[in-house]
Amino acid sequence: MVVAVASGKGGTGKTTVAVSLALSVTRAQLVDADAEEPNAHLFLSPGIRETVPVAMAVPEVHLQSCTFCGRCAAFCRFNALAVVKEQVLVFPELCHGCGGCIHACPEGAIERAERRIGEVEVGEARGRRFIQGRLRPGAPSAVRIVREEMTHLDRDVPAIIDAPPGTACAVQEVMAAADFCLLVTEPTPFGLHDLRMAIDLAAQLEILAAVVINRSGRWDSPIEDECRRRGVPVLLKIPFERQIAEAYSRGEALTDAFPEYSDKLRRVYAEIESGVRA
Repeated sequence: MVVAVASGKGGTGKTTVAVSLALSVTRAQLVDADAEEPNAHLFLSPGIRETVPVAMAVPEVHLQSCTFCGRCAAFCRFNALAVVKEQVLVFPELCHGCGGCIHACPEGAIERAERRIGEVEVGEARGRRFIQGRLRPGAPSAVRIVREEMTHLDRDVPAIIDAPPGTACAVQEVMAAADFCLLVTEPTPFGLHDLRMAIDLAAQLEILAAVVINRSGRWDSPIEDECRRRGVPVLLKIPFERQIAEAYSRGEALTDAFPEYSDKLRRVYAEIESGVRA
């Protein structure tokens, strides 16, 4: 089973839950799909055995064949090409690699070239398979890196995916590959607002979802009310305690600093399994 650990916003404790869930489930592999800022390795110190480069298509214009009609630039919604007098300017940092400009060119003057946008690292951490993606600065999207990460999953072993924050394209790619989505939120107005967007996304993708409330305390009621209204169960609350924050700041996994959370997270996983099978 593949479980995506996601959140509507950053800073909710998503990586804390994903790492500790992977350490609690027997033989589970961990995928850090937050390629813009991977940080699961800080808690696990993995040994990396393989680095796979990830590239995307960018246009290469042959000016000797170009009539400067401007159809390529007119097609590109990201403004990655501009036709100026008898020049075609290409801005690879803006290109999303769709290849539409190649098909739009009536003269066949544009070919596909490649630009490296990052890499996927595969290794092992504490007896578990570990996969993480890294997006290079200036690259427009981590979607291709997430797709490459998914090809390295061991399909015979449970997978915990630490998704990027938010609800944008890379998160959608992670959720689409998952059997279940565990949403980590916090009891704040921003947490509630972005949780609603994450629940909406899971519903649109027809992915079962449940919630973990991190930094739980006296302000949980709005989150709990929203979850009841949407029919999304709250499977775990992690209290707002200084000792937990201090352990995190030292790079300690929640289950290492507080072993009782291993049993709690195993029960969370068991509830996820029973929900998927039902």
